[in-house]
Amino acid sequence: MPASPPRHILVLDGHPSADSFSAALARAYARGATEAGHAVTLVHLASMSFDPHLGAGYGTAPPLEPDLLELQAHMTQADHWVLAYPVWWGSVPARLKGLLDRVLLPGFAFRYTRGQSVPERLLRGRSARLLVTLDTPGWYHRWVQGAPAHRMMRDAVLGFCGLAPVRIRSHAPVLHSSPQQRQAWLAAAEALGRSGR
Repeated sequence: MPASPPRHILVLDGHPSADSFSAALARAYARGATEAGHAVTLVHLASMSFDPHLGAGYGTAPPLEPDLLELQAHMTQADHWVLAYPVWWGSVPARLKGLLDRVLLPGFAFRYTRGQSVPERLLRGRSARLLVTLDTPGWYHRWVQGAPAHRMMRDAVLGFCGLAPVRIRSHAPVLHSSPQQRQAWLAAAEALGRSGR
């Protein structure tokens, strides 16, 4: 029995390489969630086929490729999103950013209304969990750099579209971490999956 009521969970491995610690975290979470009875869809960014460039902007956005249409359907169905990705240069990898640009479109993720400065958040009713890897120490990312990647994803992307709460679990520093530390992180991700949080 799940620790919480069964959920529809979308797990997105947002690393552009199929062989990464982010992918391992995504698989661990998905395994725990599946074993606990949650309905899980696991998607790997590395296996998706799409143009990550929005080009001229939202006014002339190109048609969505089949992989992006399928991801939008999973996003709509899921009540909990889990994104596993590394922090590169204080942000997410370019291909993941391109994915967000392409799928979180006006009319799908948010809608501006004339006379309103804040858009309608069309993805309300969903929560999110971020499984983030960093090679810099967590304290440095937070206190020296101001946690720009966390703030971007929590507030400017997911929160902007209505997802709440957005919980973040940082894994840092991954660089030079021991096999025992990585196994502990994977076990923690699997436990989060079982909880559905």
